[in-house]
Amino acid sequence: MKSVEQMSLREKLGQMFVTGFPSTEISDEMKEAIEHYKVGNVILFAHNIADKRQLGELTAELQRRFVAHTGIPGFITIDQEGGRVTRLPRDATNVAGAMAIAATGRPENAYAAGRITARELKALGINFNLAPVLDINNNPLNPVINIRSYGDSAEKVTEYGIPMMRGLLDGGVLSALKHFPGHGDTNVDSHLGLPVIDKSLEELEALELVPFQAAIGQGATAIMSAHILFPQIEKSGVPATMSHTIITELLKGKLGFKGLVLSDCLEMAAIRQYYGTAQGALAAVKAGIDLLFISHTPALVKESIRLIEQAVASGELEEAVIDASVAKILAYKAKVAAVEPPNYEVVGCDAHRRADELMRIETICLIRGNVQPVRVGDKSVLFMGSYAYRTDLAMSSVNRDVHFAQYMGEHFAADYALIEIDPNEEQRAEALRKAQGYRHIVLGLFNARENKGQLALAQQLIDAGHTVTAVALGRPYDFAHLQGEYCGLAAFEYSHSAFKSLIPILSGEIAPTGKIPVQL
Repeated sequence: MKSVEQMSLREKLGQMFVTGFPSTEISDEMKEAIEHYKVGNVILFAHNIADKRQLGELTAELQRRFVAHTGIPGFITIDQEGGRVTRLPRDATNVAGAMAIAATGRPENAYAAGRITARELKALGINFNLAPVLDINNNPLNPVINIRSYGDSAEKVTEYGIPMMRGLLDGGVLSALKHFPGHGDTNVDSHLGLPVIDKSLEELEALELVPFQAAIGQGATAIMSAHILFPQIEKSGVPATMSHTIITELLKGKLGFKGLVLSDCLEMAAIRQYYGTAQGALAAVKAGIDLLFISHTPALVKESIRLIEQAVASGELEEAVIDASVAKILAYKAKVAAVEPPNYEVVGCDAHRRADELMRIETICLIRGNVQPVRVGDKSVLFMGSYAYRTDLAMSSVNRDVHFAQYMGEHFAADYALIEIDPNEEQRAEALRKAQGYRHIVLGLFNARENKGQLALAQQLIDAGHTVTAVALGRPYDFAHLQGEYCGLAAFEYSHSAFKSLIPILSGEIAPTGKIPVQL
């Protein structure tokens, strides 16, 4: 592996950038970024992945190109948080998400989820997981964090987030904690706008910073910044990613963090729309960021590299700043970026799948009422529910082949009916007509608080005297808006794995043991 002293400025800058491409094969634009701009790292999304064998071949080809054109293996990064934010294919093990894991009441499940995830990532040639989320979801209206958080208290997030981090590290991949100094108390998604958290440093130290400080003390390797304004701390009107005060003085100085500091994607609207991606990249380097994510557009990486080269040439930016970041990057690559052949036997193996299934059963929470058991072949039961939809840009695109009502209807040999994501009055009336004659309605809710037609239908079914079991397949905050007698179950996730975990609960074979880790 090359040393910093052996590298040109272009080669050094290439090590600081992470980018991606939109297909299952390496695009020509990505190849050019590696060959001519010496970009040394990649981020993978669901659109890059078909199945485990294709993924293993893709990561191997990426590493061949990184080594051939930069002389250094690459960081191959991915957002594999579990739950709502997963990128691995169905023939891998996709563990439950943060809030679901915390609902089990057992921090050892967070460690197991991290260890399983790390083993499968490493077996597929992925060496850097952009997880776990250490944001505290103390704003129930948060559109982008919510169930990606372990809870609404610093204690809960620390109790579960650090074991997840340790599981990843012990499994041989780097772990990036996000989103520093905290994205939980926002009602704006930074993919779409520029959030503001108007808190003092003392307020952050009492809440948002607690899990990060604890993780640093437990050997955190990497921390990702948030694109959020903190006007009481950074007076100049730039978000944390671009703030020397927050990144260098607070994170590296006061909190003593010595690991890699990552930017969130600089193509997100919070940066691109308000400052420009290339200008944001330059400002992030000045702030103290080591790895710059421009996750989708290699052309913007090239623009950013040229701008930073100009800043070095003019004396605006000292090359020593870049050297320090690259030295740190190379040190971590020496630990995790060894190129090894894929090990497909590990990925989706029986031991991992069984462990995941057992954990998932423990995630199911009884929020209200009592479970009314469903028997196979019971024609007095009707399953209802909408399709899922993409709730935010952190989530992968929705698989329309996955449908709660159909899955459950087919398993229990019962009738089922599909409803709209936000049914209007006429559509609700049609759903109520379909429900006539059925004693028990099992209704899958998907973020119904944001799609009030679902809530209205659930309330109408309850008011009409049906026995209603409402299952929250997204944010559990839906239950705060329903009145009357019903059974409420929280499953946190719209996926076949979550549906499977509900079957023994709905059938009455197993009593739900989960305890929801947030206040509704």
